[in-house]
Amino acid sequence: MTFKYSVTLPVSGGNKLRRFREWADAHLPELSYSLPHQTPIKTETMTVRLLTLDDRALVLRTFASAPLN
Repeated sequence: MTFKYSVTLPVSGGNKLRRFREWADAHLPELSYSLPHQTPIKTETMTVRLLTLDDRALVLRTFASAPLN
C-alpha cells in the first residue's frame, strides 16, 4: 500500500502512537493508515499517513467531533 496523503493532528503528551491507534480503532475501525516509528514527547503534533483524500477528510471530521484524549 502507498500512503500518499497525510494529516497533521494536534496531539500533545506521551504515548501519542498508542493513543492514536486506540482512538482510530474506536472511531474509524475501517481506516488504513501508517504512523511514524516514534514521536518525541515534546512535540505537539503528529503526522498520520493515509491512502486517499477522502480518508483525510474523514479523519479531520471525526477528530473535530471526537478529539484524541
